[in-house]
Amino acid sequence: MSILVTGGAGYIGSHAAIELLKTGYDIVIVDNLSNSNLESLNRVKELTGKNFIFYKCDLLERDELNTIFENHSFEAVMHFAGLKAVGESVEVPLMYYHNNIAGTINLCELMAKHDVKKLVFSSSATVYGHPDSVPIDESFPLSATNPYGRTKLMIEEILRDLHISDSTWRIALLRYFNPIGAHESGSIGENPNGIPNNLMPYVTQVAIGKREKLSIFGNDYNTHDGTGVRDFIHVTDLVKGHLKALEYLEKNNGIEAFNLGTGRGYSVMDLINTFSSINKKEIPFQFVDRRPGDIGSCYANPTKAEKVLSWRAEKDLKDMCTDSWKWQTQNPNGYN
Repeated sequence: MSILVTGGAGYIGSHAAIELLKTGYDIVIVDNLSNSNLESLNRVKELTGKNFIFYKCDLLERDELNTIFENHSFEAVMHFAGLKAVGESVEVPLMYYHNNIAGTINLCELMAKHDVKKLVFSSSATVYGHPDSVPIDESFPLSATNPYGRTKLMIEEILRDLHISDSTWRIALLRYFNPIGAHESGSIGENPNGIPNNLMPYVTQVAIGKREKLSIFGNDYNTHDGTGVRDFIHVTDLVKGHLKALEYLEKNNGIEAFNLGTGRGYSVMDLINTFSSINKKEIPFQFVDRRPGDIGSCYANPTKAEKVLSWRAEKDLKDMCTDSWKWQTQNPNGYN
């Protein structure tokens, strides 16, 4: 069975590629390499001992994408491709709307044209906006607080409308919480361009001496230590959830949303203290003002994924910190 993986050279996509290949799927990867690196795919091949076809292609390049569909017989699509930096989305919202939404529409139109109607979509917990309570389950009201989150929410709505118009579509909307960690080998991991937007790569870059200190945004939240609480999930657990979703779509019609999280909230200070303890590295930090739009606590109720997909996260915060540091120490400059 051949699976098209969009954004497969990126952080989550490359980890998904490993799990797909290990499980016996054939894959074709499409990525424009705007926020990823070809070296990640070389390492996927080394780790799995398996080959696959890669196309450097943007989802906005409709003719090129159509040719890829013509050249292959796909069973399903895992859709990771998209711009994903919240702060950048506020600065250049039109770029985010054009890239993420128009690219997905192109993809879905070509899937329909070539009768490929199974889709696992990389959504986000940002579609819950400012939830009134935690843990968050899939029945919570949906909203968004920034253009990035709105693109995820709009795509979810587009996919629901698509399913209403044609009930033969089978779609899983996977709402990620906070993926961190790296492959246990240390060969692939999160490789941000420039200053990291996410917490863990910033922590590891401080630990290795590339950054002077970590800025923690707010220490006056209504949490056990005043810092923000998030549902950190190991990237390997996360991508295993995608394979479970793919298995589900092989047997079930419809469109369903699933939270992919651990169900446990850890604070920023919990993460820093665990990282320091496990890896014997002190992390210099300073408290600064809260960022606009940030919320105090956000963590999942993952019960639906456990019951329906037979999936649950297995790795804990210690594993996430160990594997993140292994990736950083083996690759001090990322893939470069």
